[in-house]
Amino acid sequence: MKLLAFLVLAAGVAHGQAGSPLPSLKQAYHGLFRIGASVNAAQFEGLDKIADPIIAAQFNTISPENALKWQSVHPSIGTYNFDQADQYVAYGEKYKMFIMGHCLVWHSQTPRWVFEDSEGKPLTREALLQRMHDHIRTVVGRYKGRINGWDVVNEALNEDGTMRQSPWYRIIGDDFIVKAFQFAHEADPGAQLYYNDYSLENEAKRKGAAELMRKLKAAGVPITGIGLQGHVKIDGPDAIQEAATIEAFASLGLQVNVSELDVDVLPRTTKSDSADISMTAAVTSQSNPYTQGLPEEMQQALAKRYAELFRVFVEHHGSMGRVTLWGVTDRESWLNNFPSRGRTNYPLLFDREGKPKPAFFAVLHEATNAR
Repeated sequence: MKLLAFLVLAAGVAHGQAGSPLPSLKQAYHGLFRIGASVNAAQFEGLDKIADPIIAAQFNTISPENALKWQSVHPSIGTYNFDQADQYVAYGEKYKMFIMGHCLVWHSQTPRWVFEDSEGKPLTREALLQRMHDHIRTVVGRYKGRINGWDVVNEALNEDGTMRQSPWYRIIGDDFIVKAFQFAHEADPGAQLYYNDYSLENEAKRKGAAELMRKLKAAGVPITGIGLQGHVKIDGPDAIQEAATIEAFASLGLQVNVSELDVDVLPRTTKSDSADISMTAAVTSQSNPYTQGLPEEMQQALAKRYAELFRVFVEHHGSMGRVTLWGVTDRESWLNNFPSRGRTNYPLLFDREGKPKPAFFAVLHEATNAR
């Protein structure tokens, strides 16, 4: 069935006209790759009555939006807070999901004390390695055999493919990634371990990441795969870039995952397409044009964009482990506040009321292409 005809039929299902329950993405993609979403505290605590039934019905893998980041789980020296992380893992187990841990080593959302001694001076290499080791051993070890995969290192590269001058890199050196993977593997030898980053569709950054992956593999680092974050725009990167990116990492023997997928439909407010959360821009009426809802022509453009992306994913399903959307409904998407706060964005498959959008049915349709 042509996509346009499918979307017309699907519109009836979405509005209850077809008299049948909503189809399931996880069932449609069974045998191809897992499909999931990131979840926030309200959702895994069972407080989000809109998102909860969607998560249970549609997805078979979850990632924690914030519950396992360093500032959440290890806020101060000698202090761990596992309350939310425990609830997150129990939630995934309740629905028999592939449970992701995100993320162990990152320059952002990591407290300053991690990199400093008692006098506020930078730690030595040995002291920071010990701090990293203790954190990973404690966090990964707590969920050994329960969390299935970990984003071990997050966003260690610049846009040009060179190493980001993060405190991890400056203090430890370029082997901080090797050490992080070794520590994670020691803590749970059965867990899948990934490197995760954005903008890997851009050639320079992709080449830098591929070279980094080759070095890790050559050094015997226990790395399972790579996470392509997939924070994309309505007009790019195109299908050729997506395919080339998947193929570049699959050729290295890595599992490829799309780890944080969403599609920004709003006008650009910065020159860069980077997903670096430190970027900010002022909100204007021109940059926030859809406060009263997404026009139908944009709904169809978003559906076609998702179809384009998932067509590539399906074509490469033999190399892929999972595709995870970064959020469940448009209401809680981080893109409502990035890079400008207070915008009204529409980047996901379900609208603010939890209703499936044309993009949902476009994604559902692409699963049929591999059958």
